[in-house]
Amino acid sequence: MNNRTKKFFSFYKPYMGLFLLDMFCAFIVAGITLVNPLIIRYITNTVLPDYNSNDAVTIIARLGLIMLGLAVIQFVCNYFVTYKGHMMGAYMEYDMRNELFEHYQKLSFNFYDNQKTGQLMSRITNDLFDITELCHHGPEDVVISFIKITGAFVILLNVNPWLTLVVFAFIPIMVLFAMFIRKKMHAAFKRNRERVAEINAQVEDNLSGIRVVKSFANEELEIEHFKMGNDRFVNSKRSSYLNMANFHAGLGFFISLLNIAVIIGGAAFISKDTINMADLITFLLYINNLIEPVQKLINFTEQFQNGITGFNRFMDILEIEPDIIDSKGAIELVNPKGDIEFSDVAFKYQDTINEVFRNINLKVKAGEYMALVGSSGVGKTTMCSLIPRFYETTSGEIKIDGINIRDIQLKSLRKNIGVVQQDVYLFAGTVIDNIRYGKLEATREQVIEAAKNANAHDFIMELPDGYDTYIGQRGIKLSGGQKQRLSIARVFLKDPSILIFDEATSALDNESEKIVQESLEKLAKNRTTFVIAHRLTTIRNAKHIIVLTEDGIKEQGTHEELLKKGGIYSKLYTMTK
Repeated sequence: MNNRTKKFFSFYKPYMGLFLLDMFCAFIVAGITLVNPLIIRYITNTVLPDYNSNDAVTIIARLGLIMLGLAVIQFVCNYFVTYKGHMMGAYMEYDMRNELFEHYQKLSFNFYDNQKTGQLMSRITNDLFDITELCHHGPEDVVISFIKITGAFVILLNVNPWLTLVVFAFIPIMVLFAMFIRKKMHAAFKRNRERVAEINAQVEDNLSGIRVVKSFANEELEIEHFKMGNDRFVNSKRSSYLNMANFHAGLGFFISLLNIAVIIGGAAFISKDTINMADLITFLLYINNLIEPVQKLINFTEQFQNGITGFNRFMDILEIEPDIIDSKGAIELVNPKGDIEFSDVAFKYQDTINEVFRNINLKVKAGEYMALVGSSGVGKTTMCSLIPRFYETTSGEIKIDGINIRDIQLKSLRKNIGVVQQDVYLFAGTVIDNIRYGKLEATREQVIEAAKNANAHDFIMELPDGYDTYIGQRGIKLSGGQKQRLSIARVFLKDPSILIFDEATSALDNESEKIVQESLEKLAKNRTTFVIAHRLTTIRNAKHIIVLTEDGIKEQGTHEELLKKGGIYSKLYTMTK
C-alpha cells in the first residue's frame, strides 16, 4: 500500500463507526433484495401446487407480512445509507478541505508566483466533491454489488447449475470490457479536471480585472479567449463521453444478451423438463437484480475515475513541502529593538538562472528611517520581502537584533513587521473588520484610535454606517487614498517594531498623497522603517538613502550627499522631478 492509498483510507478513521454501520445497512439492503425472489419461487413452486386454497392463502398472508417487515427494514436501511452515508462523505470532504486550505496557508510566495488562483480554487471545491462521492458511494456500491452477484450465483446454482453457468459466463467478459475502457476513461477524466481548472482560472482572472477589460473596451477579446478555453473543455468532454458511451452501451448490450440467453436457454431446459416455469421466473427475477449491481459497478467506475483523479490533484498540492518553515529550536521574537543587518545577501527566484541582486551588505539601526531606491526590476520589493521571510535568501543572512531570522519563529517574526503596500488588499467585509485584521483581539476603541492615527477616522464617520460600513470586495467602494489609510490603520493597530513601505503613495493623487504621507510619517516614528520610493521627492528628508542595483548597493547617504556625487541617484532624481 503506497503513501497516497494510506492517506486516502486515513480519512475514514474518525468515522469508522459510522462507516461500518453504513456498510452493515448496505449489506442488509442487498440481502433483502436476494430474499424476495426466493419467497416468490417458494409460493409458485411449493405453496400454490401443494396446499389447498385456504392453507395457501394463510401461508401467502404470512409470507406477505414477512415481505412487508423486510420492506420496512429495507426502508430504514436505505434511509440511513442515503442520509448518514452521505453525511459521512461530507464530513470527510470537510476534513480534506480544511487540510488543503491549511496547507495553502503554509506555502510561500514562490509557490503562488507559479500558480493560478482559479486552479487552486478548483482543487478545493470541484475535486473534493468528487472525492466525497467516491468515499461514500464507492465502498457501498462495491459491497452491494458483490453481495448481490455472489448471492445470486449461489442461489441460482442450486436452482439449475447449467443455466447459471450460461448466465455467469457473461460476467468475465463484462469485467474485461470494463478494464479495457477504464484506462481510456481515466486519461479523459484527468483532462476534464485540467480543463475545468483552466476555465476557473480564466474566469477568476477576468472578473478580478473586469474594470481594466471595460476601460479598454476589450470585452470581445475576453469573450474570444474564454471561448477558446471553453472549446478545449468541450473537446475533452467529447473524448470522455465517447469512452463513457462505449462503456454504457457495451454493458447494456451484454445485459440484453444475458436476458436473451436466459429466455432461450430456459425455454430449452423447460422443453426437456430440466426446470419448470417457476425456476425460469426466478432466473428472470435474479437477472433483473443483477442489472442493478452491474449499473452500480458502472457508476463506481465513473466515481473511481473522477474521485481518484481529484484525490491525486489534492495530493499533488499536499505533497508540496513548504520551502519556508521554522527551523528546529526556533525562538520567539519578543519586543525587538529593530536593528537589522544584511550580510552578503543574494537572491534569485526558483527556476531562474540569474540572481535578482547579490552582495547586499547593510546595517540599519533601530528606529532608523531607510529609503531604498533604484531602477525598476532591481529587486527593491524583493529585498524587503526577505526580512519577513516571504522569500528565502539564496545566500547570506539577515539578522534582527543580532539573531538570524531563520532562527526566529515565522509567526513571531511577521507579527513584529508591518507592511504597507502600493496595491492595498482589503477583504470583503466592514471597515472595522479590515482594520481589526491587524490585531484580531483589539477592542472597538483601539480600532478607532488606530484609525485616528492613520487620518482615517473622519472619512470613516462620513460613510453610511461608519465603522460598520460594508466596503465590498477588495474595498471597491472606497477611493485609493481611503483604502491606503485603512491599511495604515491596520498596521498602527498591529504596532510592529519594523515597517516596510512599498511605494505606498505612488498610485495616489497629490492631495491623497499628502494625507497618506502624514500618516506614514506618524506611523514610522521610533520604528525601523524601510521605504521603497517611486517618487524620490517623498524621501528627501530621509537620513539614510541606499541605491540598489543588480550588483548590490552602489550608493548610500543623505539626499544632499547623493546629489553632490552626481551618480545613479542624481540621474534618477532628475528623471522623476
